[in-house]
Amino acid sequence: MELRDIEIFLTLAEELHFGRTADRLRVTTARVSQAIRKQERRIGAPLFDRTTRTVRLTPLGERLRRDLEVGYRQIMAGIDAATQVARGPSGTLTLGTIGPIAMEFGDVIELFEARHPGARLRHREIQPPAPFDLLRSGEVDVALLWLPVREPDLAVSPVVHTSPVMLMVSADHPYARRGSISLEDLGECTVVSVRSTPAYMEETLAPFHTPSGRPVNRGPLVSTWQEVLSVVSSGQAAAGVAGDAARFYPWPSLAFVPISDAPPCRWGLVWRGAKESALIRAFVQTVVASRTPENP
Repeated sequence: MELRDIEIFLTLAEELHFGRTADRLRVTTARVSQAIRKQERRIGAPLFDRTTRTVRLTPLGERLRRDLEVGYRQIMAGIDAATQVARGPSGTLTLGTIGPIAMEFGDVIELFEARHPGARLRHREIQPPAPFDLLRSGEVDVALLWLPVREPDLAVSPVVHTSPVMLMVSADHPYARRGSISLEDLGECTVVSVRSTPAYMEETLAPFHTPSGRPVNRGPLVSTWQEVLSVVSSGQAAAGVAGDAARFYPWPSLAFVPISDAPPCRWGLVWRGAKESALIRAFVQTVVASRTPENP
């Protein structure tokens, strides 16, 4: 007995009406009748009592329904499970990114969506002064953050992107027209003070001391990226930033000066270890395989 014929028999056993069965399965009434007659010929006895007004299962038909129903459901569940595996994880994944850095990963995002058509990617903006807030609140599933991240509750991928470190200053800052500066030059600067960023992350972009040990002064306290831009463009302080910002914020009031001896800023994907899912793993694997420092 073919699977389609089993489906027709079980549906008719439930509907007890040839027309409704045909509509439900999107076939013709003749196709339903043909399938039932074929099964009855094979078995050698009627499965339904049919009159011009009613359709009822015979005792043999009722027994066949009970025997086939469990097996049919198992077969369909197996097919559905295999289909889901073939399609990959499904659901909504919320990706948190800082400023314009998501634009650097447009090709990888397209690749992930093509490989996993059942997945939907949503974006949220993360504020640099509070990089973990949306992760820990559950509003973001995966975040693209600069490294290092040393939080016991958070998992971190290998490095997927690198950026040069620059000093963002106002257009009239003494360093604005220099081709580059050194880390030692930061001793003559005042940089923004960030509200919730761990000191070990802040150190990546704006060290607290120069190589010779001079302190790097902290200035106004900021809570959002927009506040960073406003404070710097007004000349109140400078800010250490990833070089990607220079391409996306070419404001006349801002200048971006390379820090020649600063180690590059490394980026990785970060997620809550206790909430790791198949969808998160699939996204991380796609990004890591496609965007490593050797294959950016």
